[in-house]
Amino acid sequence: MTDRELLELAAKAANIHLGADRTECGVNVDGVSWPQWNPLTDDGDALRLAVKLKMNISGFEFSNVVIRQGNYFRCLEEITDDQYASTRRAIVRAAAEIGKGMK
Repeated sequence: MTDRELLELAAKAANIHLGADRTECGVNVDGVSWPQWNPLTDDGDALRLAVKLKMNISGFEFSNVVIRQGNYFRCLEEITDDQYASTRRAIVRAAAEIGKGMK
């Protein structure tokens, strides 16, 4: 799955509406326009996504685990040299899986 597809499914899970220009991933979050929304690269966007979806995030020595309460979804992501990027990707992947299950 491409990063674009991950972001679109994650936005769907969080009920975030992508703007018309999806090349910039412009979104409207709770009535506020954001020119770019990318929780894969932005810590703040990733944290807001995790909070909105009520995720619990646990870190282990070699992987980050994102757990969504309620349906016990787990997403394992290998920690790379950039542990922050790995955690953001785990959050987005978990959100994308939630988005996949939505109609």
